[in-house]
Amino acid sequence: MNWLRRSFITGFFVTVPLFVTVAAFVWIFTVVDDSMTPLYDRAIGHRVPGLGVVSTAALILLVGAVANNVIGKRMLNRTESLLLKVPLFRTIYAPVKQLAAAFSPDNEYGFKQVVLLEGKYGYVLGFLTKEFTVEKASGTQQLLAVYVPTNHLYMGDIVVCERARATFPEITVEEGIRIFLTGGMALPDRLRESAPHNPTGDFRV
Repeated sequence: MNWLRRSFITGFFVTVPLFVTVAAFVWIFTVVDDSMTPLYDRAIGHRVPGLGVVSTAALILLVGAVANNVIGKRMLNRTESLLLKVPLFRTIYAPVKQLAAAFSPDNEYGFKQVVLLEGKYGYVLGFLTKEFTVEKASGTQQLLAVYVPTNHLYMGDIVVCERARATFPEITVEEGIRIFLTGGMALPDRLRESAPHNPTGDFRV
């Protein structure tokens, strides 16, 4: 019985993540393919599985190529500015775009680096979103804006702190996202501070 219980539990935790991942891919494939398939059904006369996914990928690639072009980028910006004047469109589009841009490593307004801050109850992990300065009578103060997720990744708090209080571990943004999604289980056993910020060596939690 002990062997059966251990084997079942081990198999369960191996099978469930694999099943959920495959099911998610199948669901995304079905949704994307079904959204384009009716057009090809009328044009070709029969269904070709996967044609909708290929068409959607080609469309995304085309939009990306246009967006990387100077003229295309200008046209997209003008179109976007016109659409943002529509109240309902602006309410939905603006937050979604900001959220998508936050996870883009190539976007200057996205998450730039993982930051570790010492808080009231211990260390807090967050993402660096902005570096700025505050002009005071005593001089210029360098501050950081750090986004600390509190509910997965789409909700959180903005912490503004002095740059000297921040530690920059050698964790990529992708790894930081994985840490939040797993509730901290993806944290490495040992953290090393980024070389530009701490040339002396290790940083231990």
